[in-house]
Amino acid sequence: MRILYYDCFSGISGDMNLGALIDLGIDTNYLINELSKLNVNEYRILVKKAVKNGIGGTKVDVILHHNHHDDHSHHHHEHHHRNLKDIEYMIKSSKLNDNIKDISINIFKKVAEAEAQVHNKSIEEVHFHEVGAVDSIVDIVGAAICFDYLKVDKVICSTIEVGTGFVRCAHGTLPVPAPATAKILKNIPIRAKVPFEATTPTGAAIIAYLASEFTDSKDFIIKGMGYGIGCKENEDIPNVLRVFLAEKQDNSTESFLQGEVEVIECNIDDMNPELYDYVMELLFKEGALDVYLTPIIMKKGRPGVKLSVIYNEENEEKIKEIILTNTTTLGLRKYKAQRSMLNREFSKVQTKYGEFTIKSSYYNGKRIKYKAEYDECKKAALEKGISINEIYKELNQKIY
Repeated sequence: MRILYYDCFSGISGDMNLGALIDLGIDTNYLINELSKLNVNEYRILVKKAVKNGIGGTKVDVILHHNHHDDHSHHHHEHHHRNLKDIEYMIKSSKLNDNIKDISINIFKKVAEAEAQVHNKSIEEVHFHEVGAVDSIVDIVGAAICFDYLKVDKVICSTIEVGTGFVRCAHGTLPVPAPATAKILKNIPIRAKVPFEATTPTGAAIIAYLASEFTDSKDFIIKGMGYGIGCKENEDIPNVLRVFLAEKQDNSTESFLQGEVEVIECNIDDMNPELYDYVMELLFKEGALDVYLTPIIMKKGRPGVKLSVIYNEENEEKIKEIILTNTTTLGLRKYKAQRSMLNREFSKVQTKYGEFTIKSSYYNGKRIKYKAEYDECKKAALEKGISINEIYKELNQKIY
């Protein structure tokens, strides 16, 4: 399996991403020639070798022709205001291949959706500032061009450094991570150690769209690496994005993932059944791996329910508290259990109804099951006014 691994120990921005991929081996002339198909002539790309805290890499700057101050900083250009339709038209009317167009538009949609939520607007009302500017358009379409060129099977990303402090932008002074960045990185592992904005909305959208797995484990064979140089200065952690081109053995040489888990159970026969859904939701929010109900017959022939919770040991106290304070049980019992699971992999599938997450399961190196995330399919069906079966039908055609 051919992998592109992002090591975001100092965050990710659009220009750092381009620098890292060029440093990895993407031909600069190829990238510039592909970008010229956008028919945007307001810029030039400056690519140079640079060193940050002793690490050599590639620095990329997008220079706007009307900027006469020779300011190469990525955040000080005059920005055009474009909405999503403007950008979609620009990309769709270009001579780029369909894969590059799809990737580019979907990355922009991630930013548009985040901005819309942050500012309480519809996605059609959002007028981009930094993201609608030429430099960010180059960053996002350039990322799509590079990804299309590399032909990797999978993108994996580390925990993402977002930084701390405050940042000035078109909307004023905002906390780091910027609200749009935080929205984009929902459900993605982050940390905050460096004293500056380490991850921008553009960088966040690129990695959120491309990566299907987030882990700090580097369990692969390195075939190449590249360093993208950022513009921030920090003595402790260099403002650098590192990428690896790697090969990984099939992760399903062993059929099962195995481990030890804890199980808590209790028997209940005197609680309003409507409350079970509420209790289950609380348990899942506090880290329960699984929660299920079993009909049982208790003493004196009374019908009851056995509540069972599977969890990791570190979550035990909170799990106990939820059960004891939100149900009618007076006690609990617990035991350890061995758990074996099929190897699983999460991937993204793009369809005419949008992007969906697919969970695939493997046995002896072969995929034997797959399942689309129900909540995503339900949401798309309701938004588009179609049967959820139409969503599943389209996904089945795409997967096979």
